Amino acid sequence: MAELNSNRTHIVHVVYAFATGGLENGVVNIINRLPEEKYKHTIVCLTGHDSDFFTRITARNTNIVNIDKPAGNGIAWLYKCWKLLRKLKPDICHSRNLSALEAQLPAFLAGVPYRIHGEHGWDVNDLGGCNHKYQMVRRLLKPLVHRYVALSSEAKNYLMDKIGVNQNRINQICNGVDIEKFSPTVSTAEVPLFIKCENAIVFGTVGRLAKVKNQTFLLKAFLLLWQSSDKNKQSLKLIIVGDGELMPTLRDMVQEAGAENSVWLAGLRNDVSNLMNCMNIFVLPSLAEGISNTLLEAMGCGLPCIATKVGGNADLIYPEHLKTHLVSVNDVEQLATAMKIYADFPTLLEQERKIIRQYCVDKFSIKSMVKKYHGLYQLGFNKR
Repeated sequence: MAELNSNRTHIVHVVYAFATGGLENGVVNIINRLPEEKYKHTIVCLTGHDSDFFTRITARNTNIVNIDKPAGNGIAWLYKCWKLLRKLKPDICHSRNLSALEAQLPAFLAGVPYRIHGEHGWDVNDLGGCNHKYQMVRRLLKPLVHRYVALSSEAKNYLMDKIGVNQNRINQICNGVDIEKFSPTVSTAEVPLFIKCENAIVFGTVGRLAKVKNQTFLLKAFLLLWQSSDKNKQSLKLIIVGDGELMPTLRDMVQEAGAENSVWLAGLRNDVSNLMNCMNIFVLPSLAEGISNTLLEAMGCGLPCIATKVGGNADLIYPEHLKTHLVSVNDVEQLATAMKIYADFPTLLEQERKIIRQYCVDKFSIKSMVKKYHGLYQLGFNKR
């Protein structure tokens, strides 16, 4: 446990769980880069956390606590959360996404002076924020929240138009990417030999294999392109990095197509930046997104990106690609057509690599993101 200096601004970050994920990576980046002499942090997990993932936090000013909320709609955890916040006496409570929003009630009752809620993305049961029950929950708890963080234009418009949050209470802060870790380099990742074949054109994606991430859509589009190609069929490859519930379905699809030497299901890996440098094009096929960390990481590696027209993807993608590289969800032919651009004109890859990398460096550095969060949190410091 870290020794927490009472002279620092104490932030409680409330999350559903703390394990590998874009939202959680964002928390890691913020904590590691905010000045240690000004802040101390407690991560409150409603369910639990991955101890290995927690070691990614290198700052020495951070503790983590599990509430152990049981499954279901019980409210006993709210009392437990209230007791914890009464004990911690934080200056700021920062909850993230709908699953943690209810923690704003015990934070209010515990007298936490500054309360922030972040909208990072949509659950598969609330695509685009259309679930009326969840809208009602957000409206009911709105008076308890001082400031909102919207990661995308879509989230900001949702908060204003559907929840009725005043624009002056919303800070739009895009995720940042570690441009040193995610940069164009010669990959040393261990990959199957067929991925390394001469003149390979390698498409790739990274994410948990879940319905909302929709990797089956990408695989269908790749197989359509692969099966319809004549001259360059052997050069087309696909890497899907991640693990989860869709893995059996993806395996069956690859086997049925006879594409075992063209598609690699890499599973869960801890060398994502290295694997991205094995790819030539990154594809994000999600049903919903907030601001995608993996999309930013791919851009940091200089990869042209194709993505679905959801969430904040349009806020991130290279502007000259907006008409050709943003596709409708589950439109297999449209995605295959976007991917075919690079199958037909592979020389574009080298031309675009430096351009996209520089665009990412200029627009989406972690340094810029952390500066914005520092300003937001200092408002809370002034409320003490």
